[in-house]
Amino acid sequence: YADKLQPFSALLALPIFAVVMFAVYYVAIGTVGDWVTGWTNDVLFGEIVPPAVSGWLEGIGTAPWLQGLIVDGIIAGVGAVLGFVPQMLVLFLMLSILEDVGYMARVAFIMDRIFRKFGLSGKSFIPMLIGSGCGVPGVMASRTIENERDRRMTVMTTCFVPCGAKMPIIGLFAGALFGGSGLVAVSAYFIGVAAIIFSGIILKKTKAFAGDPAPFVMELPAYHVPSVGNVLRATWERGWSFIKRAGTIILASSIILWFLQGFGFTEAGFGMVEDNNTSLLAAIGGAVCFIFRPLGFGTWQAAVALLTGLVAKEMVVSSMSMFYGFSVTASGAAIAAALGGTFQSPLAAYSFLVFVLLYVPCVAAVSTIRKEMNSTKWTLASIGWQLGAAWLGSFLVYQLGSLVLRVIGC
Repeated sequence: YADKLQPFSALLALPIFAVVMFAVYYVAIGTVGDWVTGWTNDVLFGEIVPPAVSGWLEGIGTAPWLQGLIVDGIIAGVGAVLGFVPQMLVLFLMLSILEDVGYMARVAFIMDRIFRKFGLSGKSFIPMLIGSGCGVPGVMASRTIENERDRRMTVMTTCFVPCGAKMPIIGLFAGALFGGSGLVAVSAYFIGVAAIIFSGIILKKTKAFAGDPAPFVMELPAYHVPSVGNVLRATWERGWSFIKRAGTIILASSIILWFLQGFGFTEAGFGMVEDNNTSLLAAIGGAVCFIFRPLGFGTWQAAVALLTGLVAKEMVVSSMSMFYGFSVTASGAAIAAALGGTFQSPLAAYSFLVFVLLYVPCVAAVSTIRKEMNSTKWTLASIGWQLGAAWLGSFLVYQLGSLVLRVIGC
């Protein structure tokens, strides 16, 4: 019966994979992870930490500007990211289980058949799978690809797959603007896969990447009960890496953002400003925000959030929390109202999400790309390709989506 069922198994492999990934993201973002994250945001970083710290700072006579730095800068910035750790841990746990039971190895085998039709090697799926945790080891995993042409293409496209650092962004938008939709969350994964496939189609038509991909050979492990130790270890390593970034890069970036948002030039000269629209940060964002107007989010806040995302993708959530004055402990309706000035429709918000998913990864991943490519030219080509894909993908989503909505009268 195995031979008779093989054509059906190949046909059903992708729909089953889509259902599995929907279930994973639904549980992580919409149910279990959302409940735990809600408690972390509402109670820990809403009712416990900020009031306690504010009361202590006032009790010791801390200067108002320093109190603002600590509460509105550090706690708001870092807390906005750490609040999503439970969702990420649930996601990492479920992905680790799928990897340990042997399912993901079979997905890689199935994806080889699809990837080869578009000029990609099935070996590219392994770095992309690893990159779902963090782009840095994902890019480094491309070393297993012997063919230099396939390896370069893999490096250029691996970071299209949403890494763990993008999960807070997906969680924020899916929860606040789309009612916790599991479809929005899982679509983020398939947007990355679609970007990889289209990249393969286009790049294979260029001289630098022309030619057949290298054959994909791998030993499929037998399905087995997952090892508790392996699963917990993999989950902890991914989660701890994220927490360390929150305590270092995001902490430093939050302090810098607080300063740039709180100070600026006014008629009285340089000093603290009450309106962040007159801040140094507004001036920086205002100089580049025109680039994003055709995409539906041409404000300085959105532009700066994307710029800070180059340091660490988690900073997009921290930046928006600081710019718009909302807390991740607020209700979805309150956050949606705060973001209404930038994202005047769900389509504009989804367009922004598409851009975040596809544009240049964090500086750590870019430096890894430079190391693996061993070429400044190829590194710049990779950055240019990712920026172009992000802008074009977001443009098509917003403009075509707006056209469809006008046609159907919505």
